[in-house]
Amino acid sequence: MRVFAALILFGGNFFSSSAPAADVKAWAEKELDSLIPLYEHLHSHPEVSFQEKETAARIASELKAAGYEVQTDVGGHGVVGLLKNGDGPTVMWRTDLDALPVIEETGLPFASKVRIAGADGTPVGVMHACGHDVHMTNFIGLARILAAHRDAWSGTAMFVGQPAEELGNGAKIMLDDGLFTKIRRPDFALALHCDSGLQSGHVAYRGGYMMANADACDIVMKGRGGHGSKPEACIDPILQAAQLVVELQAVVAREISPLEPAVITVGSIHGGSKHNIIPNECALKLTIRSYTPEVRKALHDGIRRKALAVAASFNAPEPTVQFNEGTPATKNDEDLVQRVIPALAEATGDDRMHLADRTMGAEDFSFYGLAGVPIFMFRLGTVKPELYEKSQNEGIPLPSLHSSKYAPDVRPALKTGLATSAAAMISLMPRK
Repeated sequence: MRVFAALILFGGNFFSSSAPAADVKAWAEKELDSLIPLYEHLHSHPEVSFQEKETAARIASELKAAGYEVQTDVGGHGVVGLLKNGDGPTVMWRTDLDALPVIEETGLPFASKVRIAGADGTPVGVMHACGHDVHMTNFIGLARILAAHRDAWSGTAMFVGQPAEELGNGAKIMLDDGLFTKIRRPDFALALHCDSGLQSGHVAYRGGYMMANADACDIVMKGRGGHGSKPEACIDPILQAAQLVVELQAVVAREISPLEPAVITVGSIHGGSKHNIIPNECALKLTIRSYTPEVRKALHDGIRRKALAVAASFNAPEPTVQFNEGTPATKNDEDLVQRVIPALAEATGDDRMHLADRTMGAEDFSFYGLAGVPIFMFRLGTVKPELYEKSQNEGIPLPSLHSSKYAPDVRPALKTGLATSAAAMISLMPRK
């Protein structure tokens, strides 16, 4: 459904007459001056997944200062803020807190210089290369807007600062710790995510599947080691692995409908230690992407079957095939999307609304939907218009999310983020 059609269908002003959209936009723009220093602080003090202690403390402090009842240490460093404002639905807004192990190369004056010890003990950089610093700043600005405009809405605003999104399980851990059972179960859950390919001032949306299932798989092909000059006395696990890499692509190409998105990528192969030694084992690491549960299962079954078949063809010991729990696909609730679209369009303008492409990236916001709450995540443009135009005209790729050079166009992005976020939340909590 096009945006203008949705406006006709749903119509109505999402703000009460005492707090019209223009007033909230003006208030949000004024609030930017106090939010930019917060953004720069969060950007220059990033923390990786499960280490977001100081980030969580700052978010909790900001929520308390805005008048929210705050609970901390939910599922690790998770933060929950509640603002009760009469009868009405509970609407949740979620932000992620964590950064990535990336050495920043943006050249910004407030660029991160944080270094931590990596898995092998060597120093690695830490950077908000996925826009979570924008998400958090927008989150706090939105919390302030709702607190300052209580005459515009009725219900309970629920603000959730979630750790470990980059590992794909922070949402599940918060849910397992009682987010919806011990604290509060929302009627709706909303979020936005930075888009590194969309101009600032614009937003993109999509109902239904928007981001993919993401699973990891570890396979160990087993053999019988020996001297490289006597292969007949050995069972070569490296040759098994090489054959398996090719066979895995046949799962996607010949077992999955070409109308269904599916990806199997072998990201790592490791086996052996010397030129003339056939090893006992060779390990492969895979990432698997899909949308529907049926395709997800078919990919898992196919991978397992191919690994066993390759081993059997070599008369080799049975390999080990282990799948992690994975991150489920993000599926925006169609009805919720159509309900919120008019508010987004009124806040930003119909000409700045776009239908989002589906991606094979993953987002653990999906867990809130699987918990039975209607969810809607939309995308926020973060690219300077002149850079966007240059990229379109000259074919120069823009820095993607997770790039060491990703630097969002913060002020206009936040201006749009605050206006659309407030419009979305208030549209779901109309004043009685």
